[in-house]
Amino acid sequence: MGRIYYILSSGVLRRRENTIVLEGENRRKFIPVENVEALYVFGEVSVNTKLLNLLNRHGVVVHFFNYYGWYIGSFYPRERNVSGFLAVKQVEHYLDPDKRLFLAKAFVRGALKNLSALPLNLDPKDYLQEIEASRDVATLMSVEASFRKKFYKLLEDKIGWEFGGRSRRPPQNPLNALISFGNSLVYTTVLKEIYHTQLLPTVSYLHEPSDRRFSLSLDLAEIFKPILSDRLILRLIQNGQIGEEHFEEKLNFTYLNSKGREIFLREYDKLLRSTLRHRRLNRKVSLSRVIRLECYKLIKHLIGERHYKPFSFSLKE
Repeated sequence: MGRIYYILSSGVLRRRENTIVLEGENRRKFIPVENVEALYVFGEVSVNTKLLNLLNRHGVVVHFFNYYGWYIGSFYPRERNVSGFLAVKQVEHYLDPDKRLFLAKAFVRGALKNLSALPLNLDPKDYLQEIEASRDVATLMSVEASFRKKFYKLLEDKIGWEFGGRSRRPPQNPLNALISFGNSLVYTTVLKEIYHTQLLPTVSYLHEPSDRRFSLSLDLAEIFKPILSDRLILRLIQNGQIGEEHFEEKLNFTYLNSKGREIFLREYDKLLRSTLRHRRLNRKVSLSRVIRLECYKLIKHLIGERHYKPFSFSLKE
């Protein structure tokens, strides 16, 4: 498995034989394509089809972010791990209300349990009962939103930062800016792992499939946002690594400045590469690998081999 490269500076991305070259002001950075698993581009960068052809051949996913650090889209190489059988099964589970509801409940249940593992004294018992009693996806989304609202209030109280309700596009304060930035990283991380499986990223169960988005990434990201984004935000603020000086405010929105993004990305990458002991495999695996394994678990459920059970995280791991 290759590395994830985060490109924060501006310039031109080119291909030179089997090497990716970033050319900027008075500097060049060479990246052998065999070492690359994904690229995250935050700078003002130009690319050409010659480079995209190289990335496509090596299955390198590229995620693009704008000047403010907001996710704008991905270069998703032509899929090589395709399965017509699995595609049919994915659609079958979407079209069958009971099968879809089973998976939607699993994603929300995983999200709530992993949020509850954070040190905020969140008790999910009543909400878990509501999940089991839910008869449609809209109700499930409402349960998840209600639990998230409770989580954000406890987070606000613990760190002493104003929250004032969830604001996304655009974020209205530093805490919302951190949440949006972290969530976009989790979404793209999950998308990268889906690419390496036979799953169709556009067929989903909790979030409604629609044009111009990889909605299965949204489903699986619900499980991993508490582990990769919420936990990191809590730690960065409590440790004093992120503060008011790492944000910029415009007339009607707030965003992480370049230094803040650099800190967040460095710690996020460390978290992705950190390991835990996988119960079923009985060996240590990285959190990045856990997401890939979650995709495989979903595949086994879809083809009828084993019922899907969402990954459950413990701070002891």
